Amino acid sequence: MNISQAAQASGLSAKMIRDYEKMGLIPSAKRSENGYRRYDENDVALLQFIRRAREVDFSLAETAELLRLWQDPQRTSAAVKAITANHIAMLDQKIARLSAMRDTLRGWHTDCCGDQRPECAILDGLLS
Repeated sequence: MNISQAAQASGLSAKMIRDYEKMGLIPSAKRSENGYRRYDENDVALLQFIRRAREVDFSLAETAELLRLWQDPQRTSAAVKAITANHIAMLDQKIARLSAMRDTLRGWHTDCCGDQRPECAILDGLLS
């Protein structure tokens, strides 16, 4: 299949597929006689793996390591679990930061009268 078909089958854009190839996350695509990239079902499975990893916010480095482990028949599930545990801890920290931001914004929003006067608790909060 060509890159457009692989993109549709994997849920990635053709641009992302080319970018992942340039970054070395995926091997260079096989080429047809006319130079077009060609993909098979194994390539699509690899691209779907990457898409799913990125959907749960694994970094490119984490995704590359997970790909390496996926392709290594000697891997241990403990290695995969350790990467995931670290990622979950990072997500927990990110959620805590986002929750704190939301709470701050919610407080400013609640304190702002939202009327015709120029006083605004949101702007005051941004200035303090």
